[in-house]
Parts: sequence; C-alpha cells; structure tokens
Amino acid sequence: GVPTALWTMPGVTDLVKLLVNRRPVQVPRGSTLLDAIRKAGARVPTLCYHPDFKARAVCRMCLVDVEGSGKPLPACYTAAQDGAVVTTDSSSLDKYRRGELELLLARHPNECMRCEVSGQCKFQDLVQESRLEDKWPKVARGAAEAHAHGEAREEVHALVDHSSPAIARDMRKCVECGLCVDACGPQGQALDVIGFVDRGFGTVPLTVFEQPLGDTGCISCGQCTARCPVGALTERPDWQRVLGVLDARRRTTVVQTAPATRVAIGEEFGFPPGTVSTGRLVSALRALGFDYVFDTNFSADLTIMEEAHELVARVQGKRGPLPQFTSCCPGWVNYVEIHRPDLIPHLSTTKSPQQMHAAAAKRGPFADFVQRQRRAAASALGPEPESDEEPFVVSVMPCTAKKDEAVRPGMRGDVDAAITTRELARMIRHRRIPFASLPNDAQFDSPLGESTGAAVIFGASGGVMEAALRTATHILGDDAAPLEWEACRGVAKGVKVATVPGVGTVAVASSIAAAQEMLRDPSEAWRRHVAIEVMACKGGCLGGGGEPKSDRPDILQERARGIYAIDASAAKRRSHENEEVAALYREWLGKP
Repeated sequence: GVPTALWTMPGVTDLVKLLVNRRPVQVPRGSTLLDAIRKAGARVPTLCYHPDFKARAVCRMCLVDVEGSGKPLPACYTAAQDGAVVTTDSSSLDKYRRGELELLLARHPNECMRCEVSGQCKFQDLVQESRLEDKWPKVARGAAEAHAHGEAREEVHALVDHSSPAIARDMRKCVECGLCVDACGPQGQALDVIGFVDRGFGTVPLTVFEQPLGDTGCISCGQCTARCPVGALTERPDWQRVLGVLDARRRTTVVQTAPATRVAIGEEFGFPPGTVSTGRLVSALRALGFDYVFDTNFSADLTIMEEAHELVARVQGKRGPLPQFTSCCPGWVNYVEIHRPDLIPHLSTTKSPQQMHAAAAKRGPFADFVQRQRRAAASALGPEPESDEEPFVVSVMPCTAKKDEAVRPGMRGDVDAAITTRELARMIRHRRIPFASLPNDAQFDSPLGESTGAAVIFGASGGVMEAALRTATHILGDDAAPLEWEACRGVAKGVKVATVPGVGTVAVASSIAAAQEMLRDPSEAWRRHVAIEVMACKGGCLGGGGEPKSDRPDILQERARGIYAIDASAAKRRSHENEEVAALYREWLGKP
C-alpha cells in the first residue's frame, strides 16, 4: 500500500498529487517539481537554483521527464500539477546531463587542488559522481571563448580580481548560473555591482563597467560568495596564513568567535542547522593550537554598554542626532560611507565587537598578562627576549565584510586575521580534527570570555536592538521593561518596528535592500525613530556571507532557533550584568 505520510500534509488543504519515479507525493499548490522530487526523497542535481531567487533554469541539470510533455522540463521552474507522472532517472536524462557537464568541464580550469572550495563545490561533486573525463578541448571564458567560436570581439575581460580586501573573484571558474547576479541585484541586496556582460559563448558576470571590485560600490557583504556553487567567488582566504602561525608556535595566539558561528559551524560536519556546537567549536580551536580561545560575545556585551549609554545621551540631547544607527555591521557602515555619507553623523561611534575584543586583547590588561607570562617563560630558560611581540589575534566571523573592517584606517593591526565560518571548517578538515566527536562542554577562556544572553542574540536580525533595549531601559530606570522584544525578532527581509514606552519607536532593517527601501521612503518616516539597527545580510549575521552555504529555505529560521535557545537558557540576559565587562571598566576603561 501507499504510505499515508506521502499523501497527507497536516494543516495544508490545497494540495496537488503526483508521482515521482512511481512514488506518490503531494505538495502545496504552487510548488515546483523540484519541491515534489525532494518531498519524495528523490534527488536531481542543481547548479543555478537557490530558494531565495526566481529560478533561471539555465544549468539544465534538473531536467526531468513529465509524461505527455514531449520534452524534458526544468524541475526548478516547472509547477507541480495534479496527476503528473515524473521521471528523474531515465537513460536519456542521464545522457543529457552528462553532455551538459562535459561542456561545462571544457570551460572550467582543472585547478581543484588549488581551489578554495575544493571538496565543497557542487560542480566538482557532479563531475566526480559522473566519473567524467575531459572530452573537449579546453576553451577560456569571456571574449577569448567568443573568438574561439568565430565571434568578432576585440576586448578581453579581466576574469581574476583580488582588489577587494574581502572577496576574491576568479571568473574562469564561473558556470554562468547567475546566482551572484541575483544575490547582488533586485532580488537580493539591490546593489547591482555584478551583472552579466556579452551574450552567447562570451557571457560572463562582471562588475559594473568592469571595474576592480575594490573600486565599485561593493560593501563586502559576501552574499555572492555564499550563493556561488563553485570557486568563482570566494572570501579572500586567510586561513592558510593562520595555520602557518599556529604551526610555528612563535607567537601567543588568541582567537575570538562570533555568536553566529556556534549555530552554523556544525552544518559543515553533518549536524542539523541550528545545532548549538559551542563546546565543540572551543575544543576544535584548542586542537588547532590556539593559546587562548575567547568569545566575541564578551565584547558584544561591551558594545551594548557603550551603545546603550550613547543612545540614552542622544535621547537626552547630550550627543549627536537621532535616530542613532547601529555601527557593528561593517557591510552597513561601508554602505553609508560609499552611498549615503550624509548619514555618518547618525552612526553610533561605538566600534564593532570584533574590533573591541581585538583592541582589548592587544592593549588591555590581558595583553599585559600575556607579556608577563612570556617574560617569565623566557627568563626560566635564559635571557629575556629582545622584543615583546603582541599576541596574534584571529577572529572567526560569519561575515566577509569583517575582513574589510580589520584593515580599515584607524583599526588596522588589531585583528591580524579575520576568517569566516567556512574558512574555519577548512582548517579543521585540513588538520583532520574529528569535529563531530569532540566534547561539547568545553568553556571559553577568561578574562575575555564571559557573556550574557543579550550578547548571543547579536547573531540574529534585531538582536543588537533587543540587547540595547535591555540595557538602555535599565539606564533609564525602567527595570520592569520586558527582556524579550518580540517585535524586533524575525529573519525575513524587511523592516520591523517596536515601541519603547516613554522613549519612542525603534526600527530593525534586515538586509541592505530593506535599509535602502526604508531610506528611500518619501515621507522619511525613518527620521521619527530614536534608534535603527541595520544588518546588511538578511537575517543578520546568521545569513552572513561567510556562513556555510545552504539551499534550505528554512536555514535562517533554524539558525535563529539555536541562537534564541542559548539566550533563553542563559543565567544572565542583560549586558550590564556581565561581571568581566564591569571589571574591565574598573581596571582599564573607566566608564561607558
């Protein structure tokens, strides 16, 4: 008999029923054949599909046979219909997919051993699974390829670009999926830095006017790198340099980990999205050889102490103009500086948690402690060292723009290397560390490791605002204010508004596209808020450009679930309750 679960979907009434490889399945009306195929437990490959964007159906990998259609149809684009009989694995489909892959391989460099995404590349997976070999002569992409096919072109596009401090481009590896164009365009960030040029064999996505990426309006958000299925667009790699420092053991090494990394790193090693892997993360970093493993959440609490006091001062008319915009997202700060410099006075003067933590590690009481330890160890073995080298500070971030922030004028040198969650996963795999088997109860080091629940929700859109309100209302004497500000929560693209009794309204913009729309409003309603949080990426840091790649439509919701679970179970949930932060003010900073 047919399993009942395949025919029923609780709570959904408008369904279509169809057969996929003879297996009955039903999906909500409006679903695609790809949705139905996945519901049935079958699989077809995709290179150009992502649930955030309208399907382009250009890679032709997901072609399926539908009885009566007369030709193969792209599953990602074709609507599921009642009574459809779908086949995904016929010999003709396999032959067609192989032919498409062979043509792509003819235009793809065989550089897998040197590629940043080797082992995590969709195209590489398909080539290996199909056991393909080079069938056609190699042909370069861009104008050179057009020449090879008899098209008259004089220009030759620059396909390799390392001008950005955050993003590396090697369009020789491009498979023309268009996902980077969508991620940067109206369906994504609405920045339009990347677009297709030329047609036919010469088609390739390039920057506006073919400028180096570092000279464009790019804000380094990295959404293009998170969507690219191959190695054409990646974060600018720093993990190899970090491994070299760790292997040499010459310098004291310090690492800090952002809140969003602990609920995403597990995805790289088979854990479900949203799994809280804080202890495993700490254990892996120690196994890599870091001397001190700290939590960026510590400096997130420190950020809130500064930002909340600044907000209260602005509300009381003692500081700059209202509304106060958050400043912890470097992609947003880049956008303001490049596209809306008139908003600079509205930005909070507070550094981001990454930069605060690094400065404390390099120049605060902890730095003095490290120097004393080094001198003591050296004197026990002989004469004291001639120079006192600073700790080598590494940050593990969900964000590619943090690489940009680390080399900004006035901040350069505090963070020696900013690596993404994906880069950390590469380091762990390269050192053959069994992440899934590591204990999940390891703790961060002190004195820069204590944190509160307010700090961890920095990882989600609305989290910075919610954390700031928990402390700002305390400063204003309203200890009866709620801990949880539900109106600030949610990972969808858009703007959320919450009302703070006796103070005014605050807003939260999830994605730079939502922020642009808010700022373009002719009524300038944004000016009526007292504070506005902007995160450049949809969902906040949980959807950062350096997080593990995923095609799951619910990935941000699952990661957010993990973040808020940590907050809900925290013994302390307000930043001003962090005792190590209070001690730092007493011993070094004075007052916010």
